[in-house]
Amino acid sequence: MTLVQKQLRPTHPAPAHPTVTGAVDPAGPQVRDDMTVEVALAVMAGARTGHLLVCDDGDQRTGLVTRAQLTTVRDSPSYTDRLRLRDLSDDGTTP
Repeated sequence: MTLVQKQLRPTHPAPAHPTVTGAVDPAGPQVRDDMTVEVALAVMAGARTGHLLVCDDGDQRTGLVTRAQLTTVRDSPSYTDRLRLRDLSDDGTTP
């Protein structure tokens, strides 16, 4: 009896030139930027993840927010329940 060794190949080859959006780990929930901070925290808790990928109206990734960033925003004196993810600055804090 002869043993045969198989080599597994990926079903989707890696792109020759990764893009900036491809550099972000695509794993994790994607949410729209019109979501409120409080709902985003609830989504994170339900998904048991520490980050969310934020997308605009055209489903283009615009950023990433972490649980720590959103908790800091929620605990700040400038927080209101109407604050949306698009209202946050690039570093995930209120403007």
